[in-house]
Amino acid sequence: MTTRNTIILAAGKGTRMKSKLYKVLHQVCGRTMVDCVLTQVEKIHMDNIVTVVGFGAEDVKTQLGDRSQYALQEKQLGTGDAVKKTADILEDVDGSTMVVSGDTPLFTAETFDHLFTQHEESGAVATVLTSKAPNPFGYGRVVRDDKGNVNKIVEQKDASVAEQNIDEINTGVYVFDNHELFEALKKVKNDNAQGEYYLPDVIGIFKEEGKNVGAYQMKDFDESMGVNDRIALSKANQVMQQRINEYHMSNGVTMPNPNDTYIDFGVEIGQDTIVEPGVHISGHTKIGSDCKIGANSEIRDCIIHDNVTVTSSLLEESEMMEGSNIGPYSHLRPEAKIGENVHLGNFVEVKKAQIDEGTKVGHLTYVGNAHLGKNINVGCGVIFANYDGKNKHNTEVGDNSFIGSNANLIAPLHIDDHTFIAAGSTITDDVKQYDMAIARQRQTNKTGYFKKLPYAD
Repeated sequence: MTTRNTIILAAGKGTRMKSKLYKVLHQVCGRTMVDCVLTQVEKIHMDNIVTVVGFGAEDVKTQLGDRSQYALQEKQLGTGDAVKKTADILEDVDGSTMVVSGDTPLFTAETFDHLFTQHEESGAVATVLTSKAPNPFGYGRVVRDDKGNVNKIVEQKDASVAEQNIDEINTGVYVFDNHELFEALKKVKNDNAQGEYYLPDVIGIFKEEGKNVGAYQMKDFDESMGVNDRIALSKANQVMQQRINEYHMSNGVTMPNPNDTYIDFGVEIGQDTIVEPGVHISGHTKIGSDCKIGANSEIRDCIIHDNVTVTSSLLEESEMMEGSNIGPYSHLRPEAKIGENVHLGNFVEVKKAQIDEGTKVGHLTYVGNAHLGKNINVGCGVIFANYDGKNKHNTEVGDNSFIGSNANLIAPLHIDDHTFIAAGSTITDDVKQYDMAIARQRQTNKTGYFKKLPYAD
C-alpha cells in the first residue's frame, strides 16, 4: 500500500537562541514551533509521523504526546544522520516521505499538500520545496541545469561565489520516494566544512545516478522562514500574527489596528466583536459576538459570552456571561464566574468567586472565595477577607443585599437575602434576612482639638 509519511527534525539544541529552552519549544503566537509544524502536517492525510528528537527529547515528547512517533538522534551529526535514525520505523514502508524542520513554524498544510501532489504526479524520486529569497544568505542554494532541472543543493558554507549569487533557496522541505531515500542515505558522506551528513547531498546522489529530481517553488517566501535566533523568532511571530488577525477580520471581527493586536492560535471570536489596539488574547479563549475588548486588555484561557465589554482589564481562566462588563483596570483571577448583566467597575479584583445576575461591584473591591447572589450592590472599598493565614474560607451573600462602602466581610460568613451591611463595618457573624449589620465604634468629637496642633493658626 502506498503511504504518505512525514519526518519532523527536532533534535537540535539551537545555541544561537541563547536560551535554556530548546529551540523548537520556543513559541510562535502561543504554540511551540514544533507544534506549529505538526499541526499543519496533521491537516493532510499522513500514515506515519516521526519526530526526530535529541536535545530536550523528553520535553519535546511531553509537548507533542502521542500525536507522533519518535526517533532519537543522540549526537548531532547533521540532517542526513537524523533522517537515518527513523529507519527502524520507516525504511520498509512503501510510499512518499516528507522531511521538514521543526523550527520552520510558518509552513501551511496547503503548501505541504501541493508538494506531495506534485511529487506523486511527477514520478520523481525526490521533490524539493523551493522559494525565491530576497536575501538568500545562509540558505542552501538550488542549483539547476540549463534545462531548469534540479542539479544539486549546496549549503552556504560550501557554495562557490557563483552559487552564492543564486536567489532560489532550499526551504529544507523535501518529499522522497521512501525506499530511494533510505538507500541514498547509506551513500551520504561527511566530507564538508562541518563534518556532518547533509540530507541535501541525497539530491546529488540521485543526480549522479541519473534519477529525476523535481522542485515545487512556492509563492510565499515567508513560509520558509527558519528560526535560529530571537530576531527570526520575532519576525515569525509577526508573520503568524498577521495571518491570525486577517483570519478573524475576514470572519467578521473588527480590529482598528491589527498591527498592535495579539491573538494566539486557537482563540475563537464571534462576529461584530471589536478588539482594540494593545489587546492580548491567548490560550483556550472563546469570545462571543457583539463584544468590545478595550485597549490594552489581556485575556487568557477565558470564556466570554455575547455582548460583554472588557475595558483595559486582565482576565485569567474566568467566565463572563452575556451582557456583563468589567473595568477599567480590574482583574479576574482563576475561577471567577461573572453572571449576566453584572457590572464590575474600576480596580475590582475577583478570585474563585461567582457573582450572579444583575449584581454591581463598582470600584476598589476585592472578592475572593465568595458567592454573591443576584441584584446586590457592593459599595466602594469592600474587602472579602478570605484568608486566615493558613486556610481559605468562603463567604455567601444572598440576593438583593446591600454591602456598604469600606465594609470588611470576614470569612467564613453567610449573609442572607435582603440584608444591609452598614458602611465601614467589619462583619464576623452571619446576618439573617432583613437585618442590618453594623460593627463600628461610635464617633467621638474632641472639642477645640485643632487649636492644639503645632501648625494651627
